[in-house]
Amino acid sequence: MSEAPLKAHEWISFEADHEYRTFVFDVTFLESNWTCIFNNGCQGVLDGDATDLAQGCCSYGAHFVDEKDVKRVVKAAKRLTDDQWQFKAKGKNGVIKTDKNGESTTRLVKDACIFLNRPDFHRGPGCALHLLAMDNDESYIPLKPEVCWQLPLRREDEVDALGHIRTTIRQWDRADWSKGGETFHWWCTESPEAFCGSERVVDSLREELIALVGQAAYDTLLAYLNTRRSTPVAHPAVRRR
Repeated sequence: MSEAPLKAHEWISFEADHEYRTFVFDVTFLESNWTCIFNNGCQGVLDGDATDLAQGCCSYGAHFVDEKDVKRVVKAAKRLTDDQWQFKAKGKNGVIKTDKNGESTTRLVKDACIFLNRPDFHRGPGCALHLLAMDNDESYIPLKPEVCWQLPLRREDEVDALGHIRTTIRQWDRADWSKGGETFHWWCTESPEAFCGSERVVDSLREELIALVGQAAYDTLLAYLNTRRSTPVAHPAVRRR
């Protein structure tokens, strides 16, 4: 039997209950053991190896999806303390930048997101909003920009002429950063170094998946993955070359 194509992914689709929608899931990524290796080997998204900077994918301002997303993050920023946020003083001048086209992103400070604490911060590198969630034993999903808590998952909604919605959940690829992604020295969903977790993505990113598709769709997906008898297709990043 011939092997799967080098970049092949396996997918599952099913209809949503009580909704004119079809869900499509990237099974290959969800069955993989990808895990975020921020500050643990992540080389970042600059045009060269930036491991020592510990910036992860925070080197550029986070793009907001809408005004609700902006307001939620601005509200969360007001809760941050000096102990949690290295650049709290600079945040008093605002945390959002809006360009001439009306697109809003988080401001940059010292060439990275204003919410990113650097390695010289007394609590170490990482997102201040994530730290806020950890300190208060709460979810970071309502605190961080949508793109930040979703990565490396990506949701795409397509609506046909009859109003039927096709919702696809897949890995976030280099190409999803548009032309900027072409210059990345490294990207985690295509790099074997990041496929070192102790759990499947469908388990480790349970909270994010439920936020993206709802509890019912997640439960259907999980039941399928837990009971199917076929052998999962290995992720291209770790497939034998």
